[in-house]
Amino acid sequence: MKRLIPLVFTALFATAGATQETSEPPVDSLFVTADMNDLSQFHWKKRPVLVFADSAEDPAFIEQLELLRARENALIERDVVVLTDTDPAARSPLRLKMRPRGFMLVLVGKDGGVKLRKPFPWDVREITRSIDKMPMRQREIRDEKERASGN
Repeated sequence: MKRLIPLVFTALFATAGATQETSEPPVDSLFVTADMNDLSQFHWKKRPVLVFADSAEDPAFIEQLELLRARENALIERDVVVLTDTDPAARSPLRLKMRPRGFMLVLVGKDGGVKLRKPFPWDVREITRSIDKMPMRQREIRDEKERASGN
């Protein structure tokens, strides 16, 4: 009986831990709602792409999200995070800072600087070309090549 009690407790705690892990919803790391005060959490880690619109039904907004979802891997490879804001009435800090008029796409570098603004949807191919021209991305590409040749 004494040997059975530890086994029962071990099984009980193991199943409780497994239940907690599976009950959490999966986190989509590429698309995030832009409800933060600033972009400091992405500084030197991610390249935010902000997509603003006055409504989630805005045709330009819908087209932009479709374009981004069509080539998610290219964005993930370049450490991109897509932040969306479709509620001008909320007057979010990012909206106040970026001051979009209707639809707007903003690419922010890892250094926190605004690299480009577009008042219309942009294809992922064009976004990734702009990213690939950035000095920091050039350094990342060189480092990846050196690691690949060094192994």
